[in-house]
Amino acid sequence: MRIARDGTWFYQGTPIGRPGLVKLFSSILKMEDGKYFLVTPVEKVGITVDDAPFVAVDFEASGNGEEQTLRFTTQVEDEVTAGPDNAIRVVRDPETGEPSPYVHVRAGLEALIDRKSFYRLVDIGVYHDGWFGLWSGGAFFRVIPSDQLP
Repeated sequence: MRIARDGTWFYQGTPIGRPGLVKLFSSILKMEDGKYFLVTPVEKVGITVDDAPFVAVDFEASGNGEEQTLRFTTQVEDEVTAGPDNAIRVVRDPETGEPSPYVHVRAGLEALIDRKSFYRLVDIGVYHDGWFGLWSGGAFFRVIPSDQLP
């Protein structure tokens, strides 16, 4: 099995077309020593993940400034509020500078924040201590140093 960067699950090279089955598989997904597994009480099967196992396809923002909260929804309908226990991180490609934003979902598993949601996040971002970033759950998540903005 494989999970593509866009969140599509594949079995033997064919996309799994049943959302309920994907949701079930996602509920037994675990990460151990940097590797992904589907774990049941009787079996543990390795799975390939191209980037992150989930994709955050939407979010809701409430509050303002340090009181703001960002609640994300994944393609498998998991919901997570970013904060100290569920960090947002942004990795920049060293060659192109293109950002890849992630939010922690559970037990070391992350969701890649989709492009449309990331653009919306940038619209509500703020400057704090020399960084441009986002507040959620009382934590500030750095996106890019202020002096690197165009």
